[in-house]
Amino acid sequence: MQKTVLNDVFELLQQIGAVSSESEFSRDWLCRSECYVRTLRFKRAKPSVGTLAICASKLQHYGRCMTATERHAQLAKQFIELSERCHKQINSDAVGWWKDEVRV
Repeated sequence: MQKTVLNDVFELLQQIGAVSSESEFSRDWLCRSECYVRTLRFKRAKPSVGTLAICASKLQHYGRCMTATERHAQLAKQFIELSERCHKQINSDAVGWWKDEVRV
């Protein structure tokens, strides 16, 4: 897998003990098969827009939930920032698909 925002999400989730493996991350956070992240790495592929959208949505949801407590404020901020990075990647990929079709 190319170095993407998903790498950073996985590393953070692993650090806080939310996931213990790439397989668990793929299944529980990306709603994909257990081998999804491993396959991306093997094929040197980018994650799909759908996968990034699911990840961004979960990060945003849990980030907002955690902002309700002072104890988790810093982690909430990290979740929200990673969600925003997912959205930026989605937009960047989308522009790449349609921009070449537009002849100005």
